[in-house]
Amino acid sequence: MTNASRFPALNLAVAMAIAGTVGAFVTEAGVDPVTTVFWRCLFGALFLCAWCLLRGYLPDRSLSWGRLARAGLCGVCMVLSWTAFFAGFAKTSIAVMTILYHIQPFFVVLIGVLFLKERIAADQIAWMAAAFIGVVLASGMVVSGNPVTATWMIGIAMALGGAFLYAVVTILAKGLGEQRPEITVLCQTVVGVVMLAPFANFSDDIALASWCWLVGIGVLHTGIAYVMMFSAYPRLTTPVIGVLTFIYPVVAIIIDWAIYGHPIGIAQGVGMALIAVATLGVRLGWRLPVRRAVSGFARQK
Repeated sequence: MTNASRFPALNLAVAMAIAGTVGAFVTEAGVDPVTTVFWRCLFGALFLCAWCLLRGYLPDRSLSWGRLARAGLCGVCMVLSWTAFFAGFAKTSIAVMTILYHIQPFFVVLIGVLFLKERIAADQIAWMAAAFIGVVLASGMVVSGNPVTATWMIGIAMALGGAFLYAVVTILAKGLGEQRPEITVLCQTVVGVVMLAPFANFSDDIALASWCWLVGIGVLHTGIAYVMMFSAYPRLTTPVIGVLTFIYPVVAIIIDWAIYGHPIGIAQGVGMALIAVATLGVRLGWRLPVRRAVSGFARQK
């Protein structure tokens, strides 16, 4: 992880590939979503606490009660987002949940417009419309050979709800200033431990293999992957980050197909592609060629 300064793109690519396997880890653990997120938070907090101490990030004199409170609220939203995300795997599929979960940039834009009075460009509206069509196609609600059941629709709702909560976390995190991301995630995981302890299932025995998967989710996906991401972000441009982020859903789709036998239909594939392109359009500020052509024609007149 110390090589992030030398190979930041490689570090981010590896981190996203690791993150893309979380659905398989959750499925193989075979533990209910709330308990899974509890152990994720506990093992993640232990790893991040050790990491921050070793790196000298703790104690952090810049911490304030205001920042801690905001980080704690981020933690509540993040824990609920993880729980909804994990719960949806059994109701739909890893691929569908992952790709729908990645529409959170559009919720960030919507929250900014509705609550923060931010302006929205015509291009952003067009990309959001394309993403909405992609969601409808990717969900399997139309042009799908699979029957759309109530369970499936609940899973879709969980994916969208989890993405919305993740967007709230993104908005709240902007107010944390220069606080180190590792400290923020540590606060979130500690909040998760306290928040879910009364609801986690400690009565059922957990098999040794399941413990290995749970430790992996906490240490690998919440600790190592996050540290690698945050180490790489400051050294990469927005376009590179935007492209590499999609390694996450690609890995999830491949795993879902290769291991769990969940093929992607043509309509769902088109929907996922629409979401991917629209998300890149919003993140990278792509302008639609039609709009540029119209503007050029107007200037000529």
